[in-house]
Amino acid sequence: MRHPPAQVPPLRFAQGRDDTQPPIADYAIIGCTRSAALISRGGSIDWLAWPRFDAPSVFARLLDWERGGHFSIAPAVASRTTRRYVGDTNVLETTFECDGGAAVLVDLMPVMTEEEKRTRITPFRQILRRIECVRGEVSLEVVYAPRPDYARVTPRLELRRDSVFCEWSARVLNLRSDVQFAIDGGTATARFTLRAGETRTFALGFDDHTPAVFPRLDESIEATIAFWSTWSAQLEYDGPYRDLVTRSALVLKLLAYAPSGGIVAAPTTSLPEAIGGVRNWDYRYCWLRDASFTVSALYDCGFEREGGSFFDWLLYSTRLTQPKLQVLYDVFGESKLLERELPHLAGYRGSKPVRVGNDAHGQFQLDVYGEVLSAIDEAVQRGERIDRDVRRMIRRIVDVVLKRWREPDAGIWEKRGGTHQHVHGKVMAWLALDCAESLGVEGLRQTKDAIHEMVMARGFDSKRNTFVSILDGDDVDAALLYIARVGFIDPADPRMLGTIDAIRATLGRGPFLYRYDTHTDDGLPPGEGAFLACSFWLAEALALAGKHGEGREVFEAVAARANDVGLLSEEIDVDSGELLGNFPQALTHIALMNAALALQRNA
Repeated sequence: MRHPPAQVPPLRFAQGRDDTQPPIADYAIIGCTRSAALISRGGSIDWLAWPRFDAPSVFARLLDWERGGHFSIAPAVASRTTRRYVGDTNVLETTFECDGGAAVLVDLMPVMTEEEKRTRITPFRQILRRIECVRGEVSLEVVYAPRPDYARVTPRLELRRDSVFCEWSARVLNLRSDVQFAIDGGTATARFTLRAGETRTFALGFDDHTPAVFPRLDESIEATIAFWSTWSAQLEYDGPYRDLVTRSALVLKLLAYAPSGGIVAAPTTSLPEAIGGVRNWDYRYCWLRDASFTVSALYDCGFEREGGSFFDWLLYSTRLTQPKLQVLYDVFGESKLLERELPHLAGYRGSKPVRVGNDAHGQFQLDVYGEVLSAIDEAVQRGERIDRDVRRMIRRIVDVVLKRWREPDAGIWEKRGGTHQHVHGKVMAWLALDCAESLGVEGLRQTKDAIHEMVMARGFDSKRNTFVSILDGDDVDAALLYIARVGFIDPADPRMLGTIDAIRATLGRGPFLYRYDTHTDDGLPPGEGAFLACSFWLAEALALAGKHGEGREVFEAVAARANDVGLLSEEIDVDSGELLGNFPQALTHIALMNAALALQRNA
């Protein structure tokens, strides 16, 4: 099925306060490399899971506008909104322009090392907010409505001196401020007017006891800006897309769980792939699918510490289940991630069900074996050392590939319609053995050749000059773009160029690509957006094939769909331009980084 050309309209962002549920693109992210919050253009924290990414939420208005809970600071009158990150940091600055004046809201989570956390008496997790009037005077309203445990708890709020206090299940939230709140049940509100030069501050702390000391907010803002500025200055990429690559790297750092090095796919759950649809998944886990992409992006951009930490997480988590490899794990390598629904939540703009956990962890995906061994090979090439235990693990993973490479699998896209003989999986099995050879494993040539011969005989349509999705099948799949980057054939081989053309003709809408054709039976009702990472894979494949100009056009057209602070989601509705799926999406930003690097190297 051929998709018609895309006519993608410009993105439009909501102005002023949130009276209806904002588009996904209206959100920005702050975080502390352990947890993250999404903040709307209207100054409302509508998503926050504490104390780590996959914990139950404290604010979940993102998934239920009426009952989810939020923490908003915004003008009490109509306003126009602009926002930015302060330099190359993850400190968010939102400016509200009203008829009578202007105010600037600064939002951040303080970032501390594990050593600092052990030596400083501060809340376990914190969000700091400062609102300042910079012109005239502005009337402001604050609404603080925590709804812990995915809005299953409405806590009793209490005024305690300068703070609003609540507790549930031995957990404590303490909101300290220099404004006076009024409490009505589980909601605290405040109204006040600021004149030019006046500020008000808010420090929200989370702990399993009443925290002893809150930081001096101005000092914490300065320290956090300094932390992010110093970190982002490590970026070694100096090509034409430096700003885009810097923001993508900052997103990856926000999604990295510092104590383990694992990087979650997104900080959110159940943001839909189509508004009102059922393709709503929990992405607050770490996918092996993204492993080699992640390692290469981090190392090649100069973030060796993060690359090494992710590599350590990869080795630890896979040791817990190897030689079997799961599709995904949590930030500490836990493998049992039971998927369940939360029927009491209405879903983003009515998109149900809301899910937590992810049953894809139990699927057999052949490609992850290639991803893991490729990530190990990438890390070793960049100076990482592997010990005897890792070499033993490599050998055991190889044995699984040798035993199972002929089997059908669920495929990279985690379809729920059964297993098939995915060509991408076979190519990745070949890659697993190729990387194992590079890492010193012998005796694999015969099987490598057998896989290659099978793919070329049954996975390539010579009449159409394209690789196909399923052995002996007719359809193409955007995952076939991987073939250009793993060495299976030369990226400029006519067969690869034919595959690129077939993918663009069949799955393309302008610069955007769908993952697979709409008639594919994936076990779910139809309906999803174009997958943004695939477009960056296309740009990379074009660059590797020597088609630099075409690759640059695709890259720039897709990168332009980022929201006003440079964030990209999983998918896009090519008709409306609306960003879809969990947000921001690590794989999309990883693909952007790798495509930018490929375009620079192959210019």
